Amino acid sequence: MLAGIVAGVVAVAGAGWAVGSRLRSPADEAARRAAPAASLVTAAVERRKLVSTVVLSGTLEYGSPLPISLAGAVGGTAGTQRATRAPRKGRIAEGAVLMEVNGRPVFALRGSVPMHRTIVPGAEGDDVEQLQRALRRLGHAAPATGVFDPATIAAVTRLYAKKGYQAQQPTLADRQTYDTLRKAVRTAEESLATEKQALDRGRDVLPLKVRLDNARADLKSARAALAAAQSREFTPADETALAAAESAVRAARERLLEAEQALAAATKPQSGTASSGTTATSATATGTTGTSAAATATPSSTPAGTPSPEPKPSASTDTSLLELRVANARADLTAAEEALDRAREQAREARDAKLEELRKSVRTAREAVTTAEQALRQARQLSPARLKVANAGKDLAAAKELLAEYARTYGVSIPPGEVVFLPKLPARVRKVSVKAGQNVEAEVATVTGSAFAVTGSVETAESELLRPGMAAAIEVDAGTTYPARLAAVGEKARLPGGEAAPEGSVPVLLTPSGGRGLRAGAAVTARVTVGATDAPVLVVPVAAVITSADGKARVRVEYATDRTRDVEVRTGLTADGNVEVTGALKEGDRVVIGNA
Repeated sequence: MLAGIVAGVVAVAGAGWAVGSRLRSPADEAARRAAPAASLVTAAVERRKLVSTVVLSGTLEYGSPLPISLAGAVGGTAGTQRATRAPRKGRIAEGAVLMEVNGRPVFALRGSVPMHRTIVPGAEGDDVEQLQRALRRLGHAAPATGVFDPATIAAVTRLYAKKGYQAQQPTLADRQTYDTLRKAVRTAEESLATEKQALDRGRDVLPLKVRLDNARADLKSARAALAAAQSREFTPADETALAAAESAVRAARERLLEAEQALAAATKPQSGTASSGTTATSATATGTTGTSAAATATPSSTPAGTPSPEPKPSASTDTSLLELRVANARADLTAAEEALDRAREQAREARDAKLEELRKSVRTAREAVTTAEQALRQARQLSPARLKVANAGKDLAAAKELLAEYARTYGVSIPPGEVVFLPKLPARVRKVSVKAGQNVEAEVATVTGSAFAVTGSVETAESELLRPGMAAAIEVDAGTTYPARLAAVGEKARLPGGEAAPEGSVPVLLTPSGGRGLRAGAAVTARVTVGATDAPVLVVPVAAVITSADGKARVRVEYATDRTRDVEVRTGLTADGNVEVTGALKEGDRVVIGNA
């Protein structure tokens, strides 16, 4: 019972307190609604490294997009150009077939000089040298002459064959034109021959032509006779006379030798029987008479087996006749040799005279030929038929010149639309502008480089802070950050075929340092570093800096509750709402923000 009473009292008291607490006087209510007393808004001075960036949103794409158009016709005809195989998106390497037009290939090669003409045999220039370098990179031997010569044509033929195509051969119209020009040359040659023949058969020319033919025949005979005489040392008659003189010399030498031998035998000393016999023989040879061999011989009284006595000289023999014979033989030999020398001299003189006579005959025959040629030439010039011959000669020269000029460019060629030179390869086909079966009229595809690029835009004021080459960072939606560089700002950053930047903004192009993990078409956030401090510095909020009437910057430092003092500062880099300051400040000081 008592507990109930106590509970009731407590409840009444609580209700009374609640009601009393809600009841205020008008003064209390006015005081409650009045603004609180003003207080200072402050921020601490910090020491940290300050980095200023320009932030932009962009799209990740492959860089350096380049629209591709064919430079001309594909194949040998300039008719309808229809794509029979469209370009395919993806990577394309040098030497690959980008597409087919009318069944003919369009090759992608690396080079800065655009394809602008049909490359025909004999063509030369920077585009041909560029083609030769591409052929060598692809393993097809080609010179570096800058001339589309046979070696380069062979390399081009191998390039087409490797891809299953045939290099462009002369068309039917080209072959017909070439054949027509050759026939024109033959016709002109026949006309010239006919007119010359008519000229030579004329009454005023034919006798002179016969005279010239005879003079030429005489000259030929004179030259042959001179050559035959020059090939022989002597004439047959001279050779016979020389042979007789040489025979006489040989006979005289033999007689001299016999006489000298007889004289030598007669003057030898006698020895024994052999000597007697020799003496007897010599006497007989000299023609002495009345002396017998028995009378002149001395009988030997030496017994057999005893040594022979010393030989004794015989009686003096008369050798004057033998000496006379030797002298006569020598004189005969001298006379024979002199006769041989005279015969040789006479033969040489006769040969020289004969050669001079033949040379004179050759000169005379040459003069006759020259005279006949001059007479014939004058007759032809004065003949009424000469003009026809001259005109036929001019027609032949003109026909040959046309044929030669056409032949210089006749053969394997490269039509202007069958090669596309791209600045960089490998590349990627990003966009295909023509489908199979459609006519090829303008752009066929857009290719890009193999490296990524980020395209975006910034406000005009921020663009003034940007310079190509600045460091940047790219953050993909997954939170991964990649280093990058600012590649271009303004019109240079506008990609062909890309969307225009919004009004009041400037296009920006960035290139990531790496490509692993990046995906084309992804939206990214890029931060371009436009400034940074080398080390940690004192920073304050930008709103804390006040510019005085004298143009100096200052901050208000709170040194006690709601009590401040002005500190002059110098400002530096501004980034993310903070500014670098230097002055009589230290880390941890509280600065007033705004004018509170």
